[in-house]
Amino acid sequence: MARRPANRFVCQSCGAVFSKWSGRCDACGAWNSIVEETVEPTATGGTNARRRAGSRINLVGLAGDTPPPPRIETRIGELDRVLGGGLVPASVVLVGGDPGIGKSTLLLQGACALARAGRKVMYISGEEAVDQIRLRARRLGLEAPTLELAAAINVADIAATLDAEKDLALVVIDSIQTMWMETVESAPGTVSQVRACAFELIRLAKQRGFSLILVGHVTKEGALAGPRVLEHMVDAVMYFEGDRGHQFRILRAAKNRFGATDEIGVFAMTDQGLEEVPNPSALFLAERRGHIAGSAVFAGMEGTRPVLLEVQALLSPKAGDGGARRAVVGWDTGRLNMLLAVLEARCGIKLNTMDVHLNIAGGLRVGEPAADMAVAAALVSAATGQPTSAGSVYFGEVGLSGEIRQVSQPDTRLKEAHKLGFEQAFLPRRIARGNRKPTAPDGLGIQEIGHLGDLVSLFTGAMEEAAG
Repeated sequence: MARRPANRFVCQSCGAVFSKWSGRCDACGAWNSIVEETVEPTATGGTNARRRAGSRINLVGLAGDTPPPPRIETRIGELDRVLGGGLVPASVVLVGGDPGIGKSTLLLQGACALARAGRKVMYISGEEAVDQIRLRARRLGLEAPTLELAAAINVADIAATLDAEKDLALVVIDSIQTMWMETVESAPGTVSQVRACAFELIRLAKQRGFSLILVGHVTKEGALAGPRVLEHMVDAVMYFEGDRGHQFRILRAAKNRFGATDEIGVFAMTDQGLEEVPNPSALFLAERRGHIAGSAVFAGMEGTRPVLLEVQALLSPKAGDGGARRAVVGWDTGRLNMLLAVLEARCGIKLNTMDVHLNIAGGLRVGEPAADMAVAAALVSAATGQPTSAGSVYFGEVGLSGEIRQVSQPDTRLKEAHKLGFEQAFLPRRIARGNRKPTAPDGLGIQEIGHLGDLVSLFTGAMEEAAG
């Protein structure tokens, strides 16, 4: 007797399955994310179905000569940097980002560059018609007569097309949330559809040996929409970030089986599309004005790339009887609160009656703790009214007792500061045994700071000299 279709309720945020509908997912806590889906019984379903006997798999030892995977350079240096040197054949990359941030623009530029280099490339869109893609390419000045375009959402038709093609180098699917399979009884974009469509496309890429790039939507929290298992199925996950109020866009790897996960690619959005920024430090500091209270330059690291950024702090008396406001752009709010507590408890600088506004200029989000000393310098500068030196950079982690802790790659940070014309660097004092003194380039002075109070005394001392 044939089994009837079964209904289940699936959370569209995390993929959890429930027997009945609920307003809130018990697994991830999302509200109004549970949708009813119909599951068709398989032809081999049932308790009396005969199962295929398994066969023994071949096992090999860990030792062996395995050459590094070949790379397909996209001709976009910043994209190749994040990928680890280029695309790997038979690999799958998932690219996510906010709507309108430039995902389709970047991938269309990369697809055109590969097609011009003689590679066979397909760009399949489920969101735009072919004429729309042509108009966008014309607006960006892209020419690639051999690039093959299609507008389709049926994965069965796409799979049949890809299976019939030979010597494919790259296939772009824009986007995975628009793909649809007839065998899954649910709307496109649901957890079941995304999982099934992604599995079929990934299987085909591994079998045929072409690189596959999937564009993914993101939720309002910035996470990739759809089941979390999608990120486990692919080889690399990249996020395209940026503030629409800034021209800069950051491509960041969150997962990469063939390269590092801490590299970033920097682009500038222009009328001609996305342009690479080979020296982001000079661009981030191009509009900086020196001798302004509340400004400090941070010598940071993004992967293997040193990046110099301006940290801006502004203090104002709080309005009303409520608590003081803490507004942060580009940094962690919790870390700012910790730093304010350390300044008050260890250094006697009380800012609890002031609204604190902190901004990382340029639109880049900083996550490394080495920015603590630069943020503290900007806050103390704003509180005392004494500007930092226009030729100084800061880096170092601040502990709860006020000590300045060591950070990684100080030599690389110092070289970048010297290359951009800075004259002095404030960095942590060497305390632990075995820590060698960083090598400073000629013309760059080094001042070691052991405690946050030592940094504060530099500004208070200058304030007393100015008053005297």
